[in-house]
Amino acid sequence: MKIIRFRNSDMKEIMELFYETVHSINAQDYSPAQLDVWAPKEEQVRREQSWMESLSNNISFVARMNDVIVGFADMSHSGYLDRLYVHKHFQRQGIASSLVDVIESEAKKLALMELSTEASITAKPIFVNRGYQIVQKQNIERKGVTLVNYKMIKALR
Repeated sequence: MKIIRFRNSDMKEIMELFYETVHSINAQDYSPAQLDVWAPKEEQVRREQSWMESLSNNISFVARMNDVIVGFADMSHSGYLDRLYVHKHFQRQGIASSLVDVIESEAKKLALMELSTEASITAKPIFVNRGYQIVQKQNIERKGVTLVNYKMIKALR
């Protein structure tokens, strides 16, 4: 596996990975209605445009195996870990941990004191195991559907 900086040409593959992962892996913790508002198929074009902008502005990485994107992560310059997704067929292989290692390393280079994120129910154990603390459980409403996630922080030393 190689972890490299995000390139605009990665966008289509990232969007497919996001949609497929949310609708398969996160289905263990969220209802179909919740998954549909989290990753609606009909908003893919709009999301692709906004994500292209944010991934280009953020510190963004993709993990590749045999020239296939198997995961991606990004962080704002102020230390908000925005996205962390691993391909549905490549779960539990250390990809998320490797991506977070790179993000945390970049945060330290920027002399950030802490990282924050909003983790799904599914991703929460990954962050807890890496030393992130739960600040609060959140109920996020999208299109009348409530999604639970966790605001989490990690002090960097």
